[in-house]
Amino acid sequence: MNHRARPYRSVLYVPASNERAMEKAKSLPVDAIIFDLEDAVAANEKKNARKLLGETLAAGGFGKKMKIVRINELSTRWGGEDAKAVSRMDCDAMLLPKVESAGQLDLLRQISGNTPIWAMMETPRGMMNAYEIARAPLISGMVMGTNDLAKDLQTRHRADRLPLMTSLGLCLLAAKTQGLVILDGVYNAFKDDEGLRAECEQGRDMGFDGKTLIHPSQVAVANDVFAPSDEEVDLARRQIEAFEEAERDGSGIAVVDGKIVENLHVITAREIISKADAIAEFSG
Repeated sequence: MNHRARPYRSVLYVPASNERAMEKAKSLPVDAIIFDLEDAVAANEKKNARKLLGETLAAGGFGKKMKIVRINELSTRWGGEDAKAVSRMDCDAMLLPKVESAGQLDLLRQISGNTPIWAMMETPRGMMNAYEIARAPLISGMVMGTNDLAKDLQTRHRADRLPLMTSLGLCLLAAKTQGLVILDGVYNAFKDDEGLRAECEQGRDMGFDGKTLIHPSQVAVANDVFAPSDEEVDLARRQIEAFEEAERDGSGIAVVDGKIVENLHVITAREIISKADAIAEFSG
């Protein structure tokens, strides 16, 4: 399925060392799961988590959810073994943390073979090299690591995320030039639905494909915000119909709700309908 249609509304981090959490994730209405071997797993549990994850993925039961595995940095004593093991697992992509250059992805590719690669974008150097990273072979997605990025930038928390806008924009531009999936960073206050909704709406309006999440309670809000609304789908259908009718009449100009409809609007309208159809199929 083309990623512009495939839903990535909600992408939940799940510790690969937590068997119960991974089992619960099977029944959650998330579009994708990031099985975490990195931050969520203590140093003395890394090896066991890797083994448990392999067994869990082999057992299946995750349905249509995309399965992404975040490994440890290759510079750590676990990263190389993670990459080798995950390349043999039943997963859809491997997520490398703290990517700062295309060379890091090339090194991972030498270990992991043809496994699709996603890049965590979470350092100032990564922001400056976003376009180079987005052009690396086998990369198919980017994930914003806004917590680590804010730490390195020494920013203060603001609800409008103004201190992060340059970084978010650079990665969005890089991802869009290469047709990559790009996911917004996490919202830490998992009991604050209102704040989460506002940040999801901001990310959606900027162009992110979905939101990474830290708690199952955040799934419903992300799914709602990043899905086309009934009003958007209705407008899209009417725009397509009006434009096609104008073409048949030879006028080339269509008007819907008092606004001119051009071919670029029809392209967007068709993408909206494709995404709505994909969500319906995904949820069915």
